[in-house]
Amino acid sequence: MLPLLLATALAAAPAPRAAPSADTVVHIPRLDALQGLYGFMARAGMQSVMMRPANWNAELHPFLVVDPSRPATLTSVGMDPAGPATISFVRRGKVSCTRLAEPQAFQARAGEALKAEGELKTTTLQGMTAVVAPRGPGRAGYVLKGSEACAFASLYDDDDLLKATVKLMAKAPTPDARLGKLPGVVFIVQGGNVVGLQGTHNGLQAEGTTSKLPLPPFKAAGTSPYGAMKPEGLLFSRAQVAPAGLAQAVSAVRGNIQQLCTGCPPAQVEAVARALTPQLTGQVVLQVDSVKVTGSLRTPAGRFFAPRQALAAEVKDAAAVKAALAPLAQFPGAQVLPDGHALTLQGGRVFVRQKGTQLVVGNDEAVVQHLLAALPAQGAKLPRAVDFTADPKRMAAALSQVSLMDIVSDQQLAALFAVSTELGPLLAGSERLTGWLDSAAGNAHRFALSWELPPQAESPLPP
Repeated sequence: MLPLLLATALAAAPAPRAAPSADTVVHIPRLDALQGLYGFMARAGMQSVMMRPANWNAELHPFLVVDPSRPATLTSVGMDPAGPATISFVRRGKVSCTRLAEPQAFQARAGEALKAEGELKTTTLQGMTAVVAPRGPGRAGYVLKGSEACAFASLYDDDDLLKATVKLMAKAPTPDARLGKLPGVVFIVQGGNVVGLQGTHNGLQAEGTTSKLPLPPFKAAGTSPYGAMKPEGLLFSRAQVAPAGLAQAVSAVRGNIQQLCTGCPPAQVEAVARALTPQLTGQVVLQVDSVKVTGSLRTPAGRFFAPRQALAAEVKDAAAVKAALAPLAQFPGAQVLPDGHALTLQGGRVFVRQKGTQLVVGNDEAVVQHLLAALPAQGAKLPRAVDFTADPKRMAAALSQVSLMDIVSDQQLAALFAVSTELGPLLAGSERLTGWLDSAAGNAHRFALSWELPPQAESPLPP
């Protein structure tokens, strides 16, 4: 039975004709299914150059100009609009494989495009026709077999990519079961990371798996004490951390405090964290109200205190947690509060407060108090291990606060500035970002993101 189920799953999975050496693969099961996604990109492209469909169309083929939102541009070069396309980005260049409706029309148009820079060289091998021509410093061409063609463009003046393309065409494409498990009209594969994209005129949906998120493992969804809370602020996220990930989560908080409190005894900070960890249920909620940069983001203090945030965690035994936190009163600059402690760190203060079985830690007193007041009396079920909601307008305002000196002094901050410049106007004009996370096998995570634009009547794309 298991082999039969596996065979059935593979038969239904998309089969990209992807180069084995590709760093990134983009697979489109049907070129004529991109209308909705292109509708979103057309709207987003009004505020972000990188989102414009015209910029993405240039990546679909090495030397032919096509636009999937206009099927006539595909049929005019012999391609099948209902067929798949797979683009493999390799270190030596790019390979694009498509299905053809009219192979002769494709050969004619491809020949016109290729001979513009040099003489065509045509060979026939194992039932395949290979055509190559000089192109810039390298070479370009295609390999044709029946109703399929793989076109390539190489950065080098040699036959390596041609040979690789011939080898690629000689074998049947292998089904990729990972793609069959994801919704999407476009799939992007990069190493072990896979994402599927689909969209409408008013929104973009992405769903995938990744092994690169620096996050702890999460537990299957269930009832959360924060399930009934209303999302607020720049970022609002609820999660249920798996028992195996609690030490990692607490260690991250402990590391930040230790880094900014050089006078705090490391052994005592570690002892507090060690005593607190087994008292956590794994249920947490994070609220980032906004970002207010008051110092250089190049410093640990500047990065820690820029986001005004608070984190609530459910605990098993309130009395035991209170006892575990008692040593904080002896830390340099500590202040004992009626419901917890305030620690004076380099660049600001951290508040540790307790309300029954709820422990709240934050770097802004107003945000901490607001989160304490918002904690509901009863929980509710969450559909996923992690969910999150972000306010794109507040995100745009946050990104705009990266200073010139930070940009020229730090590559990561320069990247944030680039994101702000490119996506800031689009974020400022968006409605909301929502999504979820689940743990997956092999320390990976499954994720989904929905990007919503203001509602607008759809206008049909030109034929």
